[in-house]
Amino acid sequence: MNRKLLFLDVDGTLTPPGSNTPPVSALRAIEKARENGHMVFLCSGRNRAMLMPLLSLGCFDGAVASAGGFVFCGDRVLFDCPMPDSQRDTALRLFEEQGVLRTVEACDASYCDTELAEFLGEVSGGSSELVRWRRALEKDLDIRPMSEYDGRPVYKIGFTCRRAEQLSPAVRALERDYHFLIQDVAAADCVNGELINRRFDKGRGILRICEALAWDASDTAGFGDSMNDLEMIETVGVGVSMANGSPELRRHSDLICPPVEADGLAQAFERLGLI
Repeated sequence: MNRKLLFLDVDGTLTPPGSNTPPVSALRAIEKARENGHMVFLCSGRNRAMLMPLLSLGCFDGAVASAGGFVFCGDRVLFDCPMPDSQRDTALRLFEEQGVLRTVEACDASYCDTELAEFLGEVSGGSSELVRWRRALEKDLDIRPMSEYDGRPVYKIGFTCRRAEQLSPAVRALERDYHFLIQDVAAADCVNGELINRRFDKGRGILRICEALAWDASDTAGFGDSMNDLEMIETVGVGVSMANGSPELRRHSDLICPPVEADGLAQAFERLGLI
């Protein structure tokens, strides 16, 4: 078969939510795929700092990080698009005024409101996205208190609140330039999502890597589980969703595979003839 570029979401796809440890089956599948001539990239909402434990494994050729806001292939940075400071400050102020809990993601660090861990514990309801952040806050991803944020460039802002109307002032101020991506997660009394620049997404990050490598986008495959993977799934030649992920994302996918905990990624690689 033709060599492929493979793009892997992290939380809920390559690893259990909030974890930095892929199943052994997934790592073996990635290693075998690379031996067969395919290239493998992370494609995540995580920033570069949160991806480093995985990148240090030495089995990835680059990444679409920060949901497409920071893209690199090997040592070459292909795209770097932080928020303008004025828009960052507006978002943080309007969210705070409305009681919206915030997670700020720079390239090399992340910060969140200290109340977020307790809030997610109240409303998690088994959702992968919320469990991801609860675990991350507790131990795995070194997310620091918002009081330590020092004004460094920000690529995206996560938001969590009780009611959608709490987002209205920020939406009015920023919707021309930013998507307010709401996760379709099963949690009572909770709105959870991300503020993402309209200049980028995972799909456009993939196209930037294809362009840099002079690669036909039809010879790509993407693997994801939530609605922030939609543009990836729509861009790649073959889109694969995890069976326990977003129902809406599954409707846009070419293949459904078992959950990551059930060796789903390895099974998908095998079904696609990558290993």
